[in-house]
Amino acid sequence: MYAIIETGGKQYKVQEGDVLKVEKLKADVDSVVKIDKVLAISSNDGFVVGKPYVDGAYVEAKVLEHAKDKKIIVFTYKSKTGYHRKLGHRQWYTKIQITKIAK
Repeated sequence: MYAIIETGGKQYKVQEGDVLKVEKLKADVDSVVKIDKVLAISSNDGFVVGKPYVDGAYVEAKVLEHAKDKKIIVFTYKSKTGYHRKLGHRQWYTKIQITKIAK
């Protein structure tokens, strides 16, 4: 059984037990988060697609940690003018573990 969920403007295909990094959520560590934006669910009964979300379906996930991702370097320059600029960015994320998929 798997589900396709939407969180943080991105879509993820998840199964029970999966660990994934999503955009930072406002939840405490070791708490349970309920994600109700389920786009599709596949199980032994068949495949259900929502319009845009499946009614009554949700995914529960346990928050494992909040942290910053690897640094991304953004370097811009213009040739022949001597202009250059180097910036770095580290995005916050939340690591979650999927515990339950329910219709």
